[in-house]
Amino acid sequence: MEHTQALIELDDTLTLRRFAGQADLPEFYRVIEESLDHLRPWMPWAAEHSLAAQGEWLAGRAEQWDSGREFSYAITLDGEIVGACGLFRREDTPENAREIGYWLHPAATGRGVATRAARALTEQAFQLPGVDYVEIIHDKANQASGAVPARLGYTEHHRRPATEPLAPNESGEDRVWRLTRAQAQALASR
Repeated sequence: MEHTQALIELDDTLTLRRFAGQADLPEFYRVIEESLDHLRPWMPWAAEHSLAAQGEWLAGRAEQWDSGREFSYAITLDGEIVGACGLFRREDTPENAREIGYWLHPAATGRGVATRAARALTEQAFQLPGVDYVEIIHDKANQASGAVPARLGYTEHHRRPATEPLAPNESGEDRVWRLTRAQAQALASR
């Protein structure tokens, strides 16, 4: 089973690191608590946020990682967790595709953190054998999330009705951005 790197150092201050299970729970929970007003409009899971729910989510990360199905990372800035990101394959996603997701504490937004994290995960995805394309999917009303794939050279592949429960600010229509291996290679050679 192929895996991504467990630690991705983007510079002296910004790192993506594999979650450390329950050891991360106190800090991770605090960051989510501080971010709830920022997350609730866009993340359906934020409405169900609890210490038990986050503990359960963290507990499942090792199994997901080991299976190669999902690689979840804590985004850390100066050693402190400021969000999370992941590279994954949903049940209905073809074997040759991966998806990237991300969220940040509001104090970490507007600084290129999500873009840099998504770039690093895109690079990791194309190091996995058989991955032909990567997608970033977000509600069409979430313009901040949409700015990330646009900056990275992804193209809007299509729009579709939302496949998951809606958060309060969501429109119900997802934008699906895609970057193929060939597109990524062309961008890298520029």
